[in-house]
Amino acid sequence: MTAVAEDAAASTIVLSTFADAKDAYRSKDLRQSLYDEGEVVMSDVLVNLHGREHRDRRRVENRMFRRDVFERYERELFPEVTVQTLAPYLDAGRVDLVHLGHELMLNLSALTAGIDRPLGTAEETKRLFDYNAKFIEGATLAHSTGDKAALSREIAQALEEWDEEFLAPSIARRLDLLAREAAGEDVDVPRDVLATLLRHRDELELPQHVIRREVAFFLLAGAHTSATAFVRAIDHILGWLDEHPADEAKVRDDALFVQRCIHETVRLNPSSPTGRRIALAPVTLKSGQHIPEGATVVIDLQAINRDTSFFGADAADFDPTRTMPPGVAPFGLSFGGGMHVCIGQDLAAGVVAGPGTDPDDHLHGLVTGAVRHMFGVGVRRDPDNAPQRDAATARPYWGTYPVLLGGGS
Repeated sequence: MTAVAEDAAASTIVLSTFADAKDAYRSKDLRQSLYDEGEVVMSDVLVNLHGREHRDRRRVENRMFRRDVFERYERELFPEVTVQTLAPYLDAGRVDLVHLGHELMLNLSALTAGIDRPLGTAEETKRLFDYNAKFIEGATLAHSTGDKAALSREIAQALEEWDEEFLAPSIARRLDLLAREAAGEDVDVPRDVLATLLRHRDELELPQHVIRREVAFFLLAGAHTSATAFVRAIDHILGWLDEHPADEAKVRDDALFVQRCIHETVRLNPSSPTGRRIALAPVTLKSGQHIPEGATVVIDLQAINRDTSFFGADAADFDPTRTMPPGVAPFGLSFGGGMHVCIGQDLAAGVVAGPGTDPDDHLHGLVTGAVRHMFGVGVRRDPDNAPQRDAATARPYWGTYPVLLGGGS
């Protein structure tokens, strides 16, 4: 190996212990770099900001990501969205979980991001779905197996067209409502990301192109991460019920049990298998691990979340009855930590339940509600169509997952 190659190899440090990863996430001198190759969509969005810029925007957006807002989505808005989205597939008696998951969670993320769909037609939803699929490709560009330059051009074009069709009218409606509110009218301004950004755009010095990418990011993040968790959770639960058929009633009737299934799914399958940081200054972790300035730090979440010293000898197995060690979340570090801990984790996965939690006064998370609904309508594997992995990405996603619904065949 040449000296140049040795230097390049030394510049990447892989963290594979829970303690080191948690320490790294808390370091202010390690900058987020997971999405550096996806700048066409991800440049200047919340998850890529650092220092004061990140703190200021996070402070503003936290005003929307509050418990009372989450309760409204979980108990009022999303159950209706779930029923409406699933209805045509329930009539057909079958659906591809991958497609359903993305459609269902897109309907949710459009609400939270602030994208209006005034026509309410299937064609309109299909166009938004196609745009969002391109944005997802942009966020995961580093893992694409295709022509990345060509894909970047396609994504940039999709962003422009989506702005004209969906974002610009959504902005215009919210600006009108905000102006009327400022004039003293009693108007109902949506509690979503777009309205929040517009309300504070002067304070945050947000140009139009940054608002566009930020809303696109929340649209893709809410749809993509929740959709993959939705499919994986159903897959894991079906496997669990094969081995534990007596738990069928729990899946149907016990929301806290289903939430533990979601958390266990997320632990085993973080939406991003790795975290990535760049050292802005030399950093020494509590373990003594030294990270030189300029080094890339890779946080191996797949290994960390299956660390047998934390999660037991069966750490690689799906077990929603697992007892977690003190101070360790049931989903491991899948939602990150420190300044970049996922802003929507309670919305998607709910609040972690403690001893004596009252299920009637608890946030179980939107993925929990959607998965419970699927088992309530009899979701089961399609014996004639096996699920297939997605070959277009190096990430471990399902490409198709056919299932049957209801009592039909």
